[in-house]
Parts: sequence; structure tokens; C-alpha cells
Amino acid sequence: MNIKVKYFASLREQIGRSGDYLQVSEPLTAMEVWKQATGREYFPDGLLIALNHEYISDDVLVNDGDEIAFFPPVTGG
Repeated sequence: MNIKVKYFASLREQIGRSGDYLQVSEPLTAMEVWKQATGREYFPDGLLIALNHEYISDDVLVNDGDEIAFFPPVTGG
């Protein structure tokens, strides 16, 4: 299975890259994708996740060919 992972805004700066490609043997939850792709055990509060351009929760399964994107919390004024 191949999964495309993207990081946006300050996450891209913190992680040091704009994305990854994961090769896994079985579907993973969005949280598991985050941990495997970034090597970070913690899942930032307020992290936004999009799967194939639709917002999801961290327990949704990510499958072969999916694109998952992680965004920092949105703030505004």
C-alpha cells in the first residue's frame, strides 16, 4: 500500500519537509499514519486532518492510494 502524506504551514517547518510517501502492508488510522510518517509519538492538539481533500477524525482508516494532509490549528482575527 502506498499513502501520500502532506504537511502544511508551521507543521512543514517543524517537520522539515512538505511530505512523505509511506509504504505499509495494511490500512492505518490517520493517527498511525502521523506517528509512522513523522516518527513523533504525540499528536498535536487541534491538528486538522484531510483525507482525499475531506476533513476527517484521527481514527479514520487510510487506504492504498489515499492522500492525507495534516494542518496546524487555524487561527484568525
